[in-house]
Amino acid sequence: MLEELRARLSKVDQQILELIAQRQSLVQEIGATKQSAGIPTRDFAREKRVIDNARAHAEKLGLPLAMAEDIMHRLIEVSLQRQEQDRIARSTLGTDQKALVFGGAGKMGVWLSDFLASQGFAVEIVDLSDQPSPFVRCDDWQSRVDEFDLLAVCAPITASASILGEMVRLKPRGLIFDIASIKSPLRQSLRALSDAGCRVTSIHPMFGPDTQLLSGRHVIFCDVDNPAAMAAAKALFDGTMAEQVEMGLEDHDRMVAYVLGLSHALNIAFFTALRESGEAAGHLAELSSTTFDAQLAVARAVSRDNPYMYFEIQSLNDYRQAPLHSLQDALGRIHELIQRDDREGFARLMQLGEQYLANR
Repeated sequence: MLEELRARLSKVDQQILELIAQRQSLVQEIGATKQSAGIPTRDFAREKRVIDNARAHAEKLGLPLAMAEDIMHRLIEVSLQRQEQDRIARSTLGTDQKALVFGGAGKMGVWLSDFLASQGFAVEIVDLSDQPSPFVRCDDWQSRVDEFDLLAVCAPITASASILGEMVRLKPRGLIFDIASIKSPLRQSLRALSDAGCRVTSIHPMFGPDTQLLSGRHVIFCDVDNPAAMAAAKALFDGTMAEQVEMGLEDHDRMVAYVLGLSHALNIAFFTALRESGEAAGHLAELSSTTFDAQLAVARAVSRDNPYMYFEIQSLNDYRQAPLHSLQDALGRIHELIQRDDREGFARLMQLGEQYLANR
């Protein structure tokens, strides 16, 4: 009897997957129709109706509403991802053009190489590592620099500064951009390239290499006194649903000092304090709260990332001091309020934070 029930359950599971496959096929047709008609890929009103309908149907069937909503959110995400990939693949932007990606065997270099190849670019990479890559390696890029229509610098920050400095001497004809998280060490070379008449801009994808759907993600574009170059770089992302943000190099580093520098420092401090507490991580997890679990998940992700990249983000930003001082001051203030048994002061601190975050 049990085996028979399990067999029936497996059959239902198979039918569910077959229906999802049918849904994906319809998604492709819808995506192609949208692109032909010039309709944006994402329709938030439609997504809301889909989720509302799923909740209503789940209620009739006696199913948990949250489960129905979670399933539909995931199906919508996968559908959007498929439509975005198809839209990018239909792009002819890179047809008959060559791209050179510095650091192309690194994590973000691999992501960008794949992204450019999907748009039709013939991609070659420059990388000192022996990491395997499906792309051709360019061993003597200096002698071939003018063969490329696009040159993307995805190396570590200090290496990126060196590569851009070498480009100042060579003055490539192609579009040049970096994807560095910090622009301070690159500003001089970027501006020298612009002054030399090169087509140069600077971008910062605000997501990691595992990102598949760009909807809700941000890509920052920094104008290096060359609006045409920035427009050309932005065009690479027109087929995606990424939010495109424009700002100056100085504004970028000042704000990234908080967005990346402060958040990284906070999580490093968090797991360092836990490690030095003498309490076992497993035991703490058994007693954890919702807040602790959420913070631990972020801290765990930070701890697994490249420590040398994180150090560069902390140390090379000209605006690095202010957020770290603010963090020290904030911790000191919390400690002082607790030491003084200042209940109202502590509550006021949290209320001010709530007001600030409500205006996000």
